[in-house]
Amino acid sequence: MKPFSGPIRILLVDDEEGFASTLAKRLARRNFRVTSAPSGAEGIQAIRKQDFDVAVVDLKMEHMDGIEVLKIMKRMVPKMAVIMLTGHGSEDAATNAMTLGAYDYLTKPCDLEDLMIRIMDACKREEGK
Repeated sequence: MKPFSGPIRILLVDDEEGFASTLAKRLARRNFRVTSAPSGAEGIQAIRKQDFDVAVVDLKMEHMDGIEVLKIMKRMVPKMAVIMLTGHGSEDAATNAMTLGAYDYLTKPCDLEDLMIRIMDACKREEGK
């Protein structure tokens, strides 16, 4: 983790190519530095190669779901905030993700302003520790 003197570095892990591409572009236009990974495994590989301030992870993905990715990320980088996104929201999934260390949980399609606020809040929380 770094002090926040530059753009917030976001890892976006989502297997819905259109959604991920659009979200990454919209965040980049607002001065976030976004790296996209189309699968959980590629998201884990990205963390091995570079540092991120926040990960935004889809809950439902093929091969490795968001809960598995969350568990691995929290072991690799315990202080990195992870925000879960899903188009298949359920109270049980939200509770499970939060219990496992997710910073927050939003359903798709999420409001971009709301997501940005949560990303910035997560970074402020970590910066204060």
